[in-house]
Amino acid sequence: MSELETISMHVITSAEEICAVVLAAKSSGQSVGFVPTMGALHEGHLSLVDASLAECDLTVVSIFVNPTQFSPEEDLEKYPRPLQRDLQLLTERGCEIVFVPTAAEMYPEGVESTVEVGSVASPFEGASRPHHFQGVATVVSKLFQVVPADRAYFGRKDYQQALVVVQLIEDFNLPITMRVCPIVREPDGLAMSSRNTYLRPEQRQQASALWQSLRIAEQAHAAGETDVAAIKKKMMQHLNSAGIENVDYIAFVTDGTVQEVETVAGPTVVAIAARLGKSRLIDNHTIG
Repeated sequence: MSELETISMHVITSAEEICAVVLAAKSSGQSVGFVPTMGALHEGHLSLVDASLAECDLTVVSIFVNPTQFSPEEDLEKYPRPLQRDLQLLTERGCEIVFVPTAAEMYPEGVESTVEVGSVASPFEGASRPHHFQGVATVVSKLFQVVPADRAYFGRKDYQQALVVVQLIEDFNLPITMRVCPIVREPDGLAMSSRNTYLRPEQRQQASALWQSLRIAEQAHAAGETDVAAIKKKMMQHLNSAGIENVDYIAFVTDGTVQEVETVAGPTVVAIAARLGKSRLIDNHTIG
């Protein structure tokens, strides 16, 4: 018996079949929510499932480790794939349909088209991980065609990714509504991520400094500091004191954009990316 056959929910591997199921549900008057994931589920993912279950008649979760968003030096082969555990978690949450395609199902032989993303994808994650957002936009556009749901649920932790998907929906007039749900954090504030499992115990202790540095930015602004350079300096001092030297970026951007600011004059997203060993962690927090 395969691991898929031991799960009571409806597990679908065919793009044609999942599309037919969703269209049938919609034609019967049901609203459909869609949560695209790469698996290795944690409470952050499951909070998106909860939101969809609360708002929609039917919830579909996809589990697909998308190869086109990984660069050659990244962790595609090592990316965790605990499928049995993921399906069990979704069953316990009340999700009835899971789409688990193979790479060949999503990218059959002969596929050449990709989605070219614009300026929203250029800085920060786009600069650190070239072609990453092209892969994200391509797979998301394919998934939205294959799973033609009413609403899609994404997490706030991947702030720039959410903006890329919003832009994709607007630019291509896709008939789906985007929901961006709050970050779910560990007790010490670390944003939940599948890649947290890569951290060694001492690195896991250091990692909480990312959230602490974001809180330092919030506290500095609350105390009257508006100069971004001054706030960044305080954040870097804290990160360095925690032994985090490899910081990809700290960016202050107008909320809802990737437009950097020099002064905090309104709702401002502070985004950070840093490396701990082989792990690359991202986080963000809104201040102002």
